[in-house]
Amino acid sequence: MSDGRVLYASTATVDGHDTASWHPERAARLPAVDRAIAESGLADVLLPLAPRQATLDELARAHDIAYLEALERFVQAGGGELDPDTHASTGSWSTALWAAGCGLAAVEAINRGEATRGFVAIRPPGHHATADQAMGFCLVNNVAVVAADLTARGERVFILDWDVHHGNGTQDIFWNDPQVLYASIHQHPAYPGTGRGTETGGPDAAGLTVNVPLPEGATGDAALAAYDQVIEPVVDSFDPTWTLISAGFDAHRDDPLAGLAWSAGDYVELTTRLEGRGPLLALLEGGYDLDALGRSAVSTIATLAGAHHRPELATSGGSGQHAVRAVADMRTRALEKETEPS
Repeated sequence: MSDGRVLYASTATVDGHDTASWHPERAARLPAVDRAIAESGLADVLLPLAPRQATLDELARAHDIAYLEALERFVQAGGGELDPDTHASTGSWSTALWAAGCGLAAVEAINRGEATRGFVAIRPPGHHATADQAMGFCLVNNVAVVAADLTARGERVFILDWDVHHGNGTQDIFWNDPQVLYASIHQHPAYPGTGRGTETGGPDAAGLTVNVPLPEGATGDAALAAYDQVIEPVVDSFDPTWTLISAGFDAHRDDPLAGLAWSAGDYVELTTRLEGRGPLLALLEGGYDLDALGRSAVSTIATLAGAHHRPELATSGGSGQHAVRAVADMRTRALEKETEPS
């Protein structure tokens, strides 16, 4: 995919987001990625990138300022439970700034010509956070902050979200933005209950939201079919100048929080599909089995660098193909209806 090195940044050393020890979204996730990189022998393909904190103004491109100020006050007052799934500690605001800023630092490095690919290992994840609400482990929508920064520069941004859970926050933020194409391959039904194929974007961005919900047990061949048959034609028409990945790895068959049956090899295949779609930056979302997370992240990073690293074969033979065909047919019928003479 690439013959160059991959920018890599991790916020593990500045991580003050303290969740309960039983919580799946825990601090051990980032060291697991770093450990997997070290054990893979692929460290030489990485171009280390120093993270920075995002500013409030940068966050406010994607979030309501009143929400951000309320979140900061909540953390400064000691934090607590924002909802039954989402916790904030006294270090969470600072950590959220580091996480969002890490993606912005990668954009800046790519724009300086240091690389064309990047991967940032950050937490907490972000794609469930809406403009004005924390949810689903997420405080700040990291990929949305980066996308909003890019669109402010005049870029056309394609976001591919392959986390097992639908990125309702990202979809909501860019629902009516003609500069952003948001596509998600996810399990349905599952948290948060959004992401049906009929959700296709607002009046100014009709067709620029692309959801392919897959049933429990779907294997990687269904994800590839979703990309090839449903998403790629829209990407071709949209012609992005940048591609961002909401890189959750909880669709892996070993992950405890969902029921898809992918492997690290499937992330190789999906990443390969993104060749030629402009600079490419992956931002970590979910992934809660530490070994599976490490294998999947390293496979993605290696593919970004053009290196061969496939610790697991791609998967096939499970459910999901029918669901892909149903979404493809639905979108075809909708397009035909739009082009019918009145």
